Amino acid sequence: MTLWVFGYGSLLWDPGFEVAEQAHARLTGWARSFCMRSIHHRGTETDPGLVLALDAAPGHVCDGLALRAAPGSEDATLRYLRERELISSAYLEKMLAVDLHDGRRVEAVTYVIDPHHVQYCGGLALEDQARIIATAVGGRGPNHEYLANTARHLAELGIPDDDLHWLTDRVEALRR
Repeated sequence: MTLWVFGYGSLLWDPGFEVAEQAHARLTGWARSFCMRSIHHRGTETDPGLVLALDAAPGHVCDGLALRAAPGSEDATLRYLRERELISSAYLEKMLAVDLHDGRRVEAVTYVIDPHHVQYCGGLALEDQARIIATAVGGRGPNHEYLANTARHLAELGIPDDDLHWLTDRVEALRR
């Protein structure tokens, strides 16, 4: 079994599993956004942060990375990802088709937001997102570090994301 995982946020810079191959990939019909309140990793229940999730968005695309797990590590990789990503059931695990930069199309494990979950917060204004991200801290560290790492890795990969770049600048200004 070949296991591909679609990375669009922290999986870009912290996959947490052995990657045998990575390729630029595009997922159609979904948009990357800070539409999930983080009560574990980048915030708390009393002071939630925000993390990226994929929100269903017909006509949109999300560019990221397809990560192929090392042969023989597929079961362990899925166990790890489920423990990490499904901690509060706000994400749904789906197998979705992603188009790789070299023309291949693969099915990839993809974590998308459940729009009916209490942690869903789609539609927050960018300014509101920036104010939350600037101050929230969770079990895996400050929310602003999550934003900065993701924005930096997207830029290094040549994947534009205007909202993340605006948020990075605004959060830095708020923290000064």
